[in-house]
Amino acid sequence: MASLEKGSSVSGEGKWRQRIDLDTILVEELGQLGRYQVRVVLLAVLAVIFIGWTTNEFVFTAARIRTRCVIPECEQDGVTEFEPEWILNAVPAAGNSFDNCVRFASVASSRSGHCPAELFDRNRTVNCEGFVYENTNSIVYDFNLACDEWRRSLIGSVRTFGTLVAMPITGYMSDRWGRKTVLSIVVFNGAWLGIVRYWANTYIGYVISTFIESTLGSGGFACVYVMLMEVMGPKYRLPTGAILNCSFAVSQVLMALIAWAVPNWRKLTLSLYAPQLTAIAFFWIMSESVRWLMSKGRYDESEKILKQIARVNRTTLSEKSLQMLKDCAEEENRRVELKKLQKTNEPLLIVEVFRHKAVLCRCIVAPVWWITMTFIYYGLSINSVNMSGNQYLNYMAVSAVEIPGFWTAVFLMSKVGRKIVLTTAYWICAACQIGYIFMPNDQYGLSLAVYLIGKYSISTVVTTLYVYTAELYPTKHRHTLFAFCSMIGRIGSIIAPLTPAFGAAVWDELPFALFAGFGLLSGALVFLTPETKGAKLPDTMEQADRIGTNTDT
Repeated sequence: MASLEKGSSVSGEGKWRQRIDLDTILVEELGQLGRYQVRVVLLAVLAVIFIGWTTNEFVFTAARIRTRCVIPECEQDGVTEFEPEWILNAVPAAGNSFDNCVRFASVASSRSGHCPAELFDRNRTVNCEGFVYENTNSIVYDFNLACDEWRRSLIGSVRTFGTLVAMPITGYMSDRWGRKTVLSIVVFNGAWLGIVRYWANTYIGYVISTFIESTLGSGGFACVYVMLMEVMGPKYRLPTGAILNCSFAVSQVLMALIAWAVPNWRKLTLSLYAPQLTAIAFFWIMSESVRWLMSKGRYDESEKILKQIARVNRTTLSEKSLQMLKDCAEEENRRVELKKLQKTNEPLLIVEVFRHKAVLCRCIVAPVWWITMTFIYYGLSINSVNMSGNQYLNYMAVSAVEIPGFWTAVFLMSKVGRKIVLTTAYWICAACQIGYIFMPNDQYGLSLAVYLIGKYSISTVVTTLYVYTAELYPTKHRHTLFAFCSMIGRIGSIIAPLTPAFGAAVWDELPFALFAGFGLLSGALVFLTPETKGAKLPDTMEQADRIGTNTDT
Protein backbone atom coordinates (compact mmCIF):
# COMPACT_ATOMS: atom_id res chain seq x y z
CA MET A 1 0.00 0.00 0.00
CA ALA A 2 1.00 3.63 -0.09
CA SER A 3 3.67 4.61 2.40
CA LEU A 4 5.64 7.68 3.49
CA GLU A 5 9.24 7.91 2.48
CA LYS A 6 11.87 10.52 3.26
CA GLY A 7 12.29 12.94 0.37
CA SER A 8 14.95 12.86 -2.30
CA SER A 9 15.75 15.30 -5.07
CA VAL A 10 12.17 15.02 -6.31
CA SER A 11 10.56 16.53 -3.19
CA GLY A 12 13.40 18.38 -1.57
CA GLU A 13 15.73 17.54 1.30
CA GLY A 14 14.01 16.92 4.62
CA LYS A 15 10.51 16.70 3.17
CA TRP A 16 8.27 13.70 3.04
CA ARG A 17 6.32 12.42 0.11
CA GLN A 18 3.96 9.55 -0.46
CA ARG A 19 5.19 6.48 -2.27
CA ILE A 20 2.82 4.50 -4.47
CA ASP A 21 3.06 1.54 -6.84
CA LEU A 22 0.80 -0.05 -9.45
CA ASP A 23 -0.50 -2.68 -7.02
CA THR A 24 -1.70 0.10 -4.75
CA ILE A 25 -3.53 1.79 -7.61
CA LEU A 26 -5.09 -1.52 -8.70
CA VAL A 27 -6.35 -2.23 -5.18
CA GLU A 28 -7.48 1.27 -4.20
CA GLU A 29 -8.58 2.92 -7.44
CA LEU A 30 -8.69 0.87 -10.65
CA GLY A 31 -10.01 -2.43 -9.26
CA GLN A 32 -8.19 -5.75 -8.98
CA LEU A 33 -10.60 -7.61 -11.26
CA GLY A 34 -12.81 -5.38 -13.37
CA ARG A 35 -14.24 -5.52 -16.87
CA TYR A 36 -10.90 -4.55 -18.36
CA GLN A 37 -9.07 -7.45 -16.67
CA VAL A 38 -11.85 -9.86 -17.67
CA ARG A 39 -11.38 -8.82 -21.29
CA VAL A 40 -7.63 -9.39 -21.03
CA VAL A 41 -8.25 -12.81 -19.46
CA LEU A 42 -10.55 -13.82 -22.34
CA LEU A 43 -7.97 -12.78 -24.93
CA ALA A 44 -5.30 -14.63 -22.95
CA VAL A 45 -7.45 -17.77 -22.89
CA LEU A 46 -7.79 -17.61 -26.69
CA ALA A 47 -4.02 -17.18 -27.04
CA VAL A 48 -3.35 -20.16 -24.75
CA ILE A 49 -5.78 -22.34 -26.75
CA PHE A 50 -3.81 -21.52 -29.91
CA ILE A 51 -0.52 -22.17 -28.12
CA GLY A 52 -1.79 -25.50 -26.77
CA TRP A 53 -2.67 -26.70 -30.26
CA THR A 54 0.84 -26.05 -31.56
CA THR A 55 2.50 -27.56 -28.48
CA ASN A 56 1.01 -31.06 -28.74
CA GLU A 57 -0.43 -31.45 -32.25
CA PHE A 58 2.22 -34.12 -32.98
CA VAL A 59 0.28 -36.46 -30.67
CA PHE A 60 -2.20 -36.91 -33.55
CA THR A 61 -0.32 -35.83 -36.68
CA ALA A 62 2.51 -38.25 -35.81
CA ALA A 63 0.33 -40.85 -34.08
CA ARG A 64 1.16 -44.55 -34.16
CA ILE A 65 -0.79 -46.53 -36.77
CA ARG A 66 -1.46 -50.24 -36.41
CA THR A 67 0.34 -52.20 -39.11
CA ARG A 68 0.97 -55.75 -40.22
CA CYS A 69 3.38 -57.39 -42.60
CA VAL A 70 2.47 -57.80 -46.22
CA ILE A 71 2.02 -61.58 -46.79
CA PRO A 72 2.63 -62.03 -50.54
CA GLU A 73 1.71 -65.71 -50.32
CA CYS A 74 -1.79 -64.89 -49.18
CA GLU A 75 -2.73 -61.40 -50.37
CA GLN A 76 -5.29 -61.36 -53.16
CA ASP A 77 -4.47 -59.30 -56.22
CA GLY A 78 -5.87 -55.80 -55.91
CA VAL A 79 -7.37 -56.47 -52.46
CA THR A 80 -5.44 -55.76 -49.27
CA GLU A 81 -7.50 -56.26 -46.15
CA PHE A 82 -5.91 -55.14 -42.89
CA GLU A 83 -7.29 -57.91 -40.69
CA PRO A 84 -8.22 -60.89 -42.91
CA GLU A 85 -9.54 -64.08 -41.36
CA TRP A 86 -6.26 -65.93 -42.01
CA ILE A 87 -4.04 -63.32 -40.31
CA LEU A 88 -3.11 -65.43 -37.24
CA ASN A 89 -1.91 -68.22 -39.53
CA ALA A 90 0.78 -65.91 -40.90
CA VAL A 91 1.45 -63.45 -38.05
CA PRO A 92 2.11 -64.18 -34.34
CA ALA A 93 -0.59 -63.21 -31.86
CA ALA A 94 0.14 -60.28 -29.52
CA GLY A 95 -2.29 -59.70 -26.66
CA ASN A 96 -5.80 -59.41 -28.07
CA SER A 97 -4.48 -58.71 -31.57
CA PHE A 98 -1.46 -59.63 -33.68
CA ASP A 99 2.13 -58.48 -33.99
CA ASN A 100 2.68 -55.29 -35.98
CA CYS A 101 6.27 -55.85 -37.07
CA VAL A 102 7.06 -59.54 -37.66
CA ARG A 103 5.52 -62.54 -39.39
CA PHE A 104 6.08 -66.30 -39.53
CA ALA A 105 8.66 -67.48 -42.05
CA SER A 106 7.17 -69.00 -45.21
CA VAL A 107 7.74 -72.64 -46.13
CA ALA A 108 5.49 -72.99 -49.18
CA SER A 109 3.36 -71.06 -51.68
CA SER A 110 -0.36 -70.54 -51.37
CA ARG A 111 -2.61 -73.13 -52.96
CA SER A 112 -5.99 -72.32 -54.47
CA GLY A 113 -6.00 -68.84 -52.89
CA HIS A 114 -6.11 -70.22 -49.35
CA CYS A 115 -3.72 -69.28 -46.52
CA PRO A 116 -3.51 -72.24 -44.10
CA ALA A 117 -1.11 -72.38 -41.17
CA GLU A 118 0.87 -75.12 -42.94
CA LEU A 119 2.35 -72.50 -45.26
CA PHE A 120 4.41 -71.07 -42.39
CA ASP A 121 7.08 -72.14 -39.94
CA ARG A 122 5.44 -71.12 -36.68
CA ASN A 123 8.71 -71.61 -34.80
CA ARG A 124 10.55 -68.93 -36.77
CA THR A 125 9.66 -65.27 -37.27
CA VAL A 126 11.12 -62.74 -39.72
CA ASN A 127 10.85 -58.96 -40.05
CA CYS A 128 8.35 -57.48 -42.45
CA GLU A 129 9.49 -56.69 -46.00
CA GLY A 130 6.46 -54.45 -46.51
CA PHE A 131 3.57 -53.16 -44.45
CA VAL A 132 -0.18 -52.89 -44.58
CA TYR A 133 -1.53 -49.90 -42.61
CA GLU A 134 -4.84 -49.83 -40.79
CA ASN A 135 -5.37 -46.22 -41.92
CA THR A 136 -3.51 -43.35 -43.60
CA ASN A 137 -4.20 -40.66 -41.01
CA SER A 138 -0.73 -39.78 -39.70
CA ILE A 139 2.72 -39.14 -41.11
CA VAL A 140 3.59 -42.73 -40.20
CA TYR A 141 1.87 -43.80 -43.43
CA ASP A 142 3.21 -41.03 -45.68
CA PHE A 143 6.81 -41.44 -44.52
CA ASN A 144 6.66 -45.24 -44.07
CA LEU A 145 7.54 -45.20 -40.36
CA ALA A 146 5.52 -48.38 -39.60
CA CYS A 147 7.63 -50.02 -36.87
CA ASP A 148 10.21 -47.24 -36.63
CA GLU A 149 9.13 -45.99 -33.20
CA TRP A 150 12.32 -44.02 -32.63
CA ARG A 151 11.95 -41.80 -35.69
CA ARG A 152 8.24 -41.36 -35.00
CA SER A 153 8.77 -40.46 -31.36
CA LEU A 154 11.71 -38.19 -32.15
CA ILE A 155 9.32 -35.64 -33.67
CA GLY A 156 7.91 -34.74 -30.25
CA SER A 157 11.40 -34.38 -28.79
CA VAL A 158 12.49 -32.14 -31.67
CA ARG A 159 9.47 -29.91 -31.08
CA THR A 160 10.22 -29.66 -27.35
CA PHE A 161 13.90 -28.94 -27.99
CA GLY A 162 12.88 -26.12 -30.34
CA THR A 163 10.70 -24.72 -27.55
CA LEU A 164 13.68 -24.88 -25.17
CA VAL A 165 15.79 -22.90 -27.65
CA ALA A 166 12.97 -20.37 -28.06
CA MET A 167 12.42 -19.63 -24.35
CA PRO A 168 15.45 -17.40 -23.66
CA ILE A 169 15.05 -15.69 -27.06
CA THR A 170 11.38 -14.94 -26.44
CA GLY A 171 12.10 -13.76 -22.91
CA TYR A 172 14.74 -11.34 -24.17
CA MET A 173 12.46 -10.05 -26.93
CA SER A 174 9.56 -9.65 -24.50
CA ASP A 175 11.66 -7.53 -22.14
CA ARG A 176 13.05 -5.48 -25.03
CA TRP A 177 10.05 -4.96 -27.35
CA GLY A 178 7.04 -5.59 -25.14
CA ARG A 179 4.69 -8.43 -24.18
CA LYS A 180 1.90 -7.96 -26.70
CA THR A 181 4.32 -7.41 -29.61
CA VAL A 182 6.21 -10.63 -28.99
CA LEU A 183 3.02 -12.59 -28.27
CA SER A 184 1.54 -11.49 -31.60
CA ILE A 185 4.74 -12.34 -33.46
CA VAL A 186 5.35 -15.80 -32.01
CA VAL A 187 1.75 -17.02 -32.33
CA PHE A 188 1.54 -15.69 -35.89
CA ASN A 189 4.92 -17.29 -36.70
CA GLY A 190 3.68 -20.61 -35.36
CA ALA A 191 0.56 -20.30 -37.53
CA TRP A 192 2.14 -19.71 -40.94
CA LEU A 193 5.11 -22.02 -40.31
CA GLY A 194 2.70 -24.75 -39.22
CA ILE A 195 0.68 -24.28 -42.40
CA VAL A 196 3.86 -24.58 -44.48
CA ARG A 197 4.35 -28.06 -43.00
CA TYR A 198 1.20 -29.15 -44.86
CA TRP A 199 3.40 -29.51 -47.96
CA ALA A 200 6.18 -31.57 -46.30
CA ASN A 201 6.83 -34.64 -48.42
CA THR A 202 9.82 -36.17 -46.64
CA TYR A 203 10.54 -37.14 -43.06
CA ILE A 204 13.60 -34.88 -42.90
CA GLY A 205 11.63 -31.95 -44.27
CA TYR A 206 8.88 -32.54 -41.72
CA VAL A 207 11.36 -32.67 -38.82
CA ILE A 208 13.19 -29.53 -39.95
CA SER A 209 9.95 -27.60 -40.38
CA THR A 210 8.81 -28.75 -36.92
CA PHE A 211 12.03 -27.49 -35.33
CA ILE A 212 11.89 -24.13 -37.13
CA GLU A 213 8.23 -23.64 -36.24
CA SER A 214 8.75 -24.49 -32.57
CA THR A 215 11.84 -22.25 -32.36
CA LEU A 216 10.27 -19.19 -34.00
CA GLY A 217 6.72 -19.78 -32.80
CA SER A 218 7.11 -20.82 -29.15
CA GLY A 219 7.33 -18.92 -25.89
CA GLY A 220 3.91 -17.34 -26.18
CA PHE A 221 2.62 -18.89 -22.94
CA ALA A 222 5.26 -17.07 -20.89
CA CYS A 223 4.29 -13.78 -22.59
CA VAL A 224 0.61 -14.33 -21.81
CA TYR A 225 1.37 -15.33 -18.22
CA VAL A 226 3.57 -12.31 -17.53
CA MET A 227 1.15 -9.91 -19.24
CA LEU A 228 -1.77 -11.21 -17.19
CA MET A 229 0.12 -11.15 -13.89
CA GLU A 230 1.14 -7.55 -14.56
CA VAL A 231 -2.45 -6.31 -14.97
CA MET A 232 -4.27 -8.37 -12.30
CA GLY A 233 -4.62 -7.26 -8.70
CA PRO A 234 -2.56 -9.23 -6.12
CA LYS A 235 -5.64 -11.06 -4.82
CA TYR A 236 -6.42 -12.66 -8.17
CA ARG A 237 -2.99 -13.62 -9.49
CA LEU A 238 -2.96 -17.20 -8.21
CA PRO A 239 -6.48 -18.01 -9.51
CA THR A 240 -5.62 -16.35 -12.81
CA GLY A 241 -2.58 -18.59 -13.16
CA ALA A 242 -4.83 -21.58 -12.60
CA ILE A 243 -7.21 -20.26 -15.27
CA LEU A 244 -4.36 -20.17 -17.79
CA ASN A 245 -3.42 -23.75 -16.94
CA CYS A 246 -7.05 -24.77 -17.33
CA SER A 247 -7.14 -23.02 -20.71
CA PHE A 248 -4.26 -25.19 -21.84
CA ALA A 249 -6.21 -28.29 -20.79
CA VAL A 250 -9.28 -27.02 -22.66
CA SER A 251 -7.13 -26.50 -25.75
CA GLN A 252 -6.10 -30.16 -25.62
CA VAL A 253 -9.71 -31.31 -25.39
CA LEU A 254 -10.64 -29.12 -28.37
CA MET A 255 -7.63 -30.39 -30.32
CA ALA A 256 -8.71 -34.00 -29.78
CA LEU A 257 -12.24 -33.15 -30.96
CA ILE A 258 -10.88 -31.48 -34.10
CA ALA A 259 -8.55 -34.44 -34.74
CA TRP A 260 -11.47 -36.83 -34.35
CA ALA A 261 -13.47 -34.84 -36.92
CA VAL A 262 -10.49 -34.30 -39.26
CA PRO A 263 -8.18 -37.33 -38.78
CA ASN A 264 -5.93 -36.88 -41.84
CA TRP A 265 -2.74 -35.20 -40.67
CA ARG A 266 -2.47 -32.70 -43.54
CA LYS A 267 -6.07 -31.52 -43.18
CA LEU A 268 -5.71 -31.51 -39.39
CA THR A 269 -2.62 -29.31 -39.70
CA LEU A 270 -4.59 -26.74 -41.69
CA SER A 271 -7.53 -26.97 -39.28
CA LEU A 272 -5.34 -26.24 -36.27
CA TYR A 273 -2.98 -23.64 -37.69
CA ALA A 274 -5.09 -21.60 -40.11
CA PRO A 275 -7.27 -20.05 -37.34
CA GLN A 276 -4.10 -18.93 -35.58
CA LEU A 277 -3.33 -16.45 -38.35
CA THR A 278 -5.87 -14.21 -36.61
CA ALA A 279 -3.38 -13.89 -33.73
CA ILE A 280 -1.76 -10.97 -35.53
CA ALA A 281 -4.83 -9.00 -34.40
CA PHE A 282 -3.58 -9.29 -30.80
CA PHE A 283 -1.18 -6.48 -31.68
CA TRP A 284 -4.08 -4.05 -32.13
CA ILE A 285 -6.74 -5.35 -29.73
CA MET A 286 -4.46 -5.97 -26.74
CA SER A 287 -2.92 -3.22 -24.64
CA GLU A 288 0.74 -3.32 -23.73
CA SER A 289 1.75 -4.08 -20.15
CA VAL A 290 1.70 -0.87 -18.08
CA ARG A 291 4.53 -2.17 -15.91
CA TRP A 292 6.71 -2.82 -18.96
CA LEU A 293 5.99 0.63 -20.42
CA MET A 294 6.89 2.30 -17.13
CA SER A 295 10.10 0.28 -16.85
CA LYS A 296 11.05 1.71 -20.26
CA GLY A 297 10.20 5.27 -19.26
CA ARG A 298 7.21 5.45 -21.63
CA TYR A 299 4.99 7.22 -19.11
CA ASP A 300 2.60 8.91 -21.55
CA GLU A 301 1.61 5.54 -23.03
CA SER A 302 1.24 3.92 -19.62
CA GLU A 303 -0.90 6.83 -18.43
CA LYS A 304 -3.17 6.45 -21.45
CA ILE A 305 -3.68 2.74 -20.71
CA LEU A 306 -4.31 3.36 -17.01
CA LYS A 307 -7.02 5.85 -17.91
CA GLN A 308 -8.48 3.30 -20.31
CA ILE A 309 -8.57 0.70 -17.51
CA ALA A 310 -10.36 3.19 -15.25
CA ARG A 311 -12.89 4.00 -17.98
CA VAL A 312 -13.63 0.35 -18.80
CA ASN A 313 -13.80 -0.62 -15.11
CA ARG A 314 -15.98 2.43 -14.42
CA THR A 315 -13.67 3.66 -11.71
CA THR A 316 -11.80 6.92 -11.11
CA LEU A 317 -8.06 7.45 -11.31
CA SER A 318 -6.75 10.68 -9.79
CA GLU A 319 -4.09 12.82 -11.44
CA LYS A 320 -2.26 12.87 -8.12
CA SER A 321 -1.93 9.08 -8.16
CA LEU A 322 -0.68 9.16 -11.75
CA GLN A 323 2.01 11.71 -10.88
CA MET A 324 3.08 9.81 -7.77
CA LEU A 325 3.24 6.58 -9.77
CA LYS A 326 5.40 8.27 -12.39
CA ASP A 327 7.74 9.69 -9.76
CA CYS A 328 8.17 6.30 -8.09
CA ALA A 329 8.69 4.58 -11.43
CA GLU A 330 11.41 7.06 -12.34
CA GLU A 331 13.06 6.49 -8.97
CA GLU A 332 12.87 2.73 -9.44
CA ASN A 333 14.42 2.97 -12.91
CA ARG A 334 17.26 5.08 -11.50
CA ARG A 335 17.76 2.52 -8.75
CA VAL A 336 17.91 -0.31 -11.29
CA GLU A 337 20.49 1.57 -13.36
CA LEU A 338 22.54 2.22 -10.24
CA LYS A 339 22.41 -1.47 -9.35
CA LYS A 340 23.70 -2.32 -12.81
CA LEU A 341 26.70 -0.08 -12.22
CA GLN A 342 27.30 -1.63 -8.80
CA LYS A 343 26.83 -5.17 -10.00
CA THR A 344 30.42 -5.47 -11.17
CA ASN A 345 31.51 -5.54 -7.54
CA GLU A 346 29.06 -8.25 -6.51
CA PRO A 347 30.02 -11.94 -6.36
CA LEU A 348 28.73 -14.25 -9.08
CA LEU A 349 25.40 -15.88 -8.36
CA ILE A 350 26.91 -19.36 -8.37
CA VAL A 351 29.38 -18.24 -5.70
CA GLU A 352 26.53 -16.87 -3.57
CA VAL A 353 24.59 -20.11 -3.94
CA PHE A 354 27.52 -22.20 -2.74
CA ARG A 355 27.92 -19.90 0.25
CA HIS A 356 24.35 -20.62 1.35
CA LYS A 357 23.92 -24.36 1.80
CA ALA A 358 20.14 -24.28 2.22
CA VAL A 359 19.72 -22.45 -1.10
CA LEU A 360 22.26 -24.77 -2.72
CA CYS A 361 20.19 -27.77 -1.60
CA ARG A 362 17.10 -26.25 -3.25
CA CYS A 363 19.04 -25.60 -6.46
CA ILE A 364 19.87 -29.32 -6.54
CA VAL A 365 16.48 -30.84 -5.71
CA ALA A 366 14.11 -28.36 -7.39
CA PRO A 367 15.32 -29.18 -10.93
CA VAL A 368 14.63 -32.86 -10.18
CA TRP A 369 11.05 -31.93 -9.25
CA TRP A 370 10.70 -30.05 -12.53
CA ILE A 371 12.19 -32.85 -14.64
CA THR A 372 9.78 -35.29 -13.00
CA MET A 373 6.79 -32.99 -13.42
CA THR A 374 7.32 -32.35 -17.14
CA PHE A 375 8.33 -35.97 -17.81
CA ILE A 376 5.19 -37.43 -16.25
CA TYR A 377 2.79 -34.64 -17.28
CA TYR A 378 3.68 -34.81 -20.98
CA GLY A 379 4.43 -38.53 -20.88
CA LEU A 380 0.93 -39.44 -19.67
CA SER A 381 -0.65 -37.23 -22.34
CA ILE A 382 1.45 -38.72 -25.12
CA ASN A 383 0.98 -42.34 -24.06
CA SER A 384 -2.79 -41.96 -23.62
CA VAL A 385 -3.37 -42.27 -27.39
CA ASN A 386 -1.70 -45.70 -27.33
CA MET A 387 -4.08 -47.11 -24.72
CA SER A 388 -6.85 -49.47 -25.71
CA GLY A 389 -10.13 -47.83 -26.64
CA ASN A 390 -10.79 -44.67 -28.65
CA GLN A 391 -7.57 -42.60 -28.76
CA TYR A 392 -9.48 -39.31 -29.08
CA LEU A 393 -11.71 -39.99 -26.08
CA ASN A 394 -8.71 -41.17 -24.08
CA TYR A 395 -6.81 -37.98 -24.82
CA MET A 396 -9.80 -35.77 -24.03
CA ALA A 397 -10.35 -37.50 -20.69
CA VAL A 398 -6.67 -37.27 -19.75
CA SER A 399 -6.62 -33.56 -20.66
CA ALA A 400 -9.92 -32.66 -18.96
CA VAL A 401 -8.89 -34.25 -15.65
CA GLU A 402 -6.10 -31.67 -15.39
CA ILE A 403 -8.62 -28.92 -14.60
CA PRO A 404 -9.72 -30.23 -11.18
CA GLY A 405 -6.06 -31.02 -10.49
CA PHE A 406 -5.04 -27.38 -10.97
CA TRP A 407 -7.83 -26.07 -8.74
CA THR A 408 -7.18 -28.71 -6.07
CA ALA A 409 -3.68 -27.28 -5.71
CA VAL A 410 -5.02 -23.73 -5.41
CA PHE A 411 -7.43 -24.82 -2.66
CA LEU A 412 -5.11 -27.08 -0.67
CA MET A 413 -1.97 -24.95 -0.70
CA SER A 414 -3.59 -22.30 1.45
CA LYS A 415 -5.08 -24.93 3.79
CA VAL A 416 -2.37 -27.50 4.47
CA GLY A 417 0.77 -25.97 2.97
CA ARG A 418 2.94 -26.55 -0.07
CA LYS A 419 5.06 -29.51 1.01
CA ILE A 420 2.30 -31.94 1.95
CA VAL A 421 0.41 -31.18 -1.29
CA LEU A 422 3.53 -31.70 -3.39
CA THR A 423 4.68 -34.92 -1.71
CA THR A 424 1.21 -36.46 -1.60
CA ALA A 425 0.50 -35.62 -5.25
CA TYR A 426 3.83 -37.08 -6.41
CA TRP A 427 3.31 -40.30 -4.45
CA ILE A 428 -0.33 -40.78 -5.46
CA CYS A 429 0.78 -40.36 -9.07
CA ALA A 430 3.56 -42.92 -8.57
CA ALA A 431 1.14 -45.39 -6.94
CA CYS A 432 -1.19 -45.03 -9.94
CA GLN A 433 1.64 -45.85 -12.33
CA ILE A 434 2.47 -49.00 -10.38
CA GLY A 435 -1.20 -49.98 -10.31
CA TYR A 436 -1.53 -49.38 -14.05
CA ILE A 437 1.42 -51.67 -14.78
CA PHE A 438 -0.25 -54.61 -13.04
CA MET A 439 -3.76 -53.92 -14.33
CA PRO A 440 -5.24 -56.78 -16.42
CA ASN A 441 -5.56 -55.95 -20.13
CA ASP A 442 -9.29 -56.64 -20.17
CA GLN A 443 -10.04 -54.07 -17.42
CA TYR A 444 -10.25 -51.00 -19.67
CA GLY A 445 -12.54 -48.97 -17.41
CA LEU A 446 -10.47 -49.57 -14.28
CA SER A 447 -7.22 -48.96 -16.14
CA LEU A 448 -8.50 -45.65 -17.47
CA ALA A 449 -9.66 -44.60 -13.99
CA VAL A 450 -6.22 -45.30 -12.50
CA TYR A 451 -4.58 -43.49 -15.41
CA LEU A 452 -6.80 -40.44 -14.90
CA ILE A 453 -6.06 -40.28 -11.16
CA GLY A 454 -2.36 -40.29 -12.03
CA LYS A 455 -2.82 -37.37 -14.45
CA TYR A 456 -4.99 -35.52 -11.91
CA SER A 457 -2.20 -35.88 -9.33
CA ILE A 458 0.59 -34.65 -11.59
CA SER A 459 -1.61 -31.68 -12.60
CA THR A 460 -1.84 -30.80 -8.91
CA VAL A 461 1.95 -30.90 -8.84
CA VAL A 462 2.16 -28.45 -11.76
CA THR A 463 0.37 -25.57 -10.02
CA THR A 464 1.98 -26.28 -6.64
CA LEU A 465 5.47 -26.42 -8.09
CA TYR A 466 5.17 -23.04 -9.83
CA VAL A 467 4.20 -21.38 -6.55
CA TYR A 468 6.52 -23.30 -4.23
CA THR A 469 9.64 -22.92 -6.35
CA ALA A 470 9.22 -19.14 -6.56
CA GLU A 471 8.79 -18.91 -2.77
CA LEU A 472 12.04 -20.77 -2.03
CA TYR A 473 14.36 -18.20 -3.61
CA PRO A 474 15.20 -14.57 -2.69
CA THR A 475 13.72 -11.68 -4.64
CA LYS A 476 17.09 -10.57 -5.92
CA HIS A 477 17.69 -13.86 -7.74
CA ARG A 478 14.19 -15.34 -7.86
CA HIS A 479 13.65 -14.97 -11.61
CA THR A 480 17.08 -16.37 -12.48
CA LEU A 481 16.87 -19.39 -10.18
CA PHE A 482 13.25 -20.10 -11.11
CA ALA A 483 14.21 -19.97 -14.80
CA PHE A 484 17.12 -22.32 -14.06
CA CYS A 485 14.76 -24.91 -12.57
CA SER A 486 12.29 -24.52 -15.42
CA MET A 487 14.99 -24.83 -18.09
CA ILE A 488 16.49 -27.96 -16.54
CA GLY A 489 12.97 -29.31 -16.21
CA ARG A 490 12.64 -29.24 -20.00
CA ILE A 491 14.82 -32.35 -20.03
CA GLY A 492 11.74 -34.24 -18.88
CA SER A 493 9.55 -32.86 -21.65
CA ILE A 494 12.22 -33.68 -24.25
CA ILE A 495 12.45 -37.30 -23.08
CA ALA A 496 8.68 -37.77 -22.64
CA PRO A 497 7.88 -38.15 -26.38
CA LEU A 498 10.45 -40.96 -26.58
CA THR A 499 8.73 -43.09 -23.93
CA PRO A 500 6.56 -45.00 -26.45
CA ALA A 501 9.78 -46.00 -28.21
CA PHE A 502 11.31 -47.09 -24.90
CA GLY A 503 8.28 -49.28 -24.32
CA ALA A 504 8.38 -50.79 -27.82
CA ALA A 505 12.11 -51.50 -27.61
CA VAL A 506 12.40 -52.83 -24.03
CA TRP A 507 9.12 -53.45 -22.19
CA ASP A 508 5.64 -52.13 -22.86
CA GLU A 509 5.21 -50.89 -19.29
CA LEU A 510 8.68 -49.29 -19.00
CA PRO A 511 7.35 -45.71 -19.38
CA PHE A 512 5.03 -46.17 -16.41
CA ALA A 513 7.79 -47.77 -14.34
CA LEU A 514 9.94 -44.70 -15.05
CA PHE A 515 7.07 -42.37 -14.14
CA ALA A 516 6.62 -44.24 -10.84
CA GLY A 517 10.32 -44.15 -9.97
CA PHE A 518 10.68 -40.45 -10.64
CA GLY A 519 7.48 -39.69 -8.73
CA LEU A 520 8.63 -41.58 -5.64
CA LEU A 521 12.06 -39.91 -5.73
CA SER A 522 10.69 -36.39 -6.15
CA GLY A 523 8.11 -36.84 -3.40
CA ALA A 524 10.90 -37.88 -1.03
CA LEU A 525 13.12 -34.93 -2.01
CA VAL A 526 10.42 -32.49 -0.82
CA PHE A 527 11.41 -33.39 2.76
CA LEU A 528 14.76 -31.65 2.19
CA THR A 529 13.17 -28.22 1.75
CA PRO A 530 11.23 -25.96 4.16
CA GLU A 531 7.52 -25.17 4.25
CA THR A 532 6.77 -21.70 2.85
CA LYS A 533 3.08 -21.37 3.76
CA GLY A 534 2.70 -18.16 5.77
CA ALA A 535 6.39 -17.29 5.46
CA LYS A 536 7.49 -13.88 4.24
CA LEU A 537 8.94 -13.92 0.72
CA PRO A 538 12.71 -13.68 1.20
CA ASP A 539 14.53 -10.71 -0.32
CA THR A 540 18.10 -11.83 0.40
CA MET A 541 20.05 -15.07 0.48
CA GLU A 542 20.24 -14.86 4.26
CA GLN A 543 16.47 -14.59 4.56
CA ALA A 544 16.05 -17.50 2.15
CA ASP A 545 18.35 -19.60 4.35
CA ARG A 546 16.10 -18.93 7.35
CA ILE A 547 12.77 -19.99 5.76
CA GLY A 548 11.09 -22.54 7.99
CA THR A 549 13.08 -21.59 11.09
CA ASN A 550 12.02 -19.47 14.04
CA THR A 551 14.04 -16.57 12.63
CA ASP A 552 12.50 -16.43 9.15
CA THR A 553 10.77 -13.09 9.67
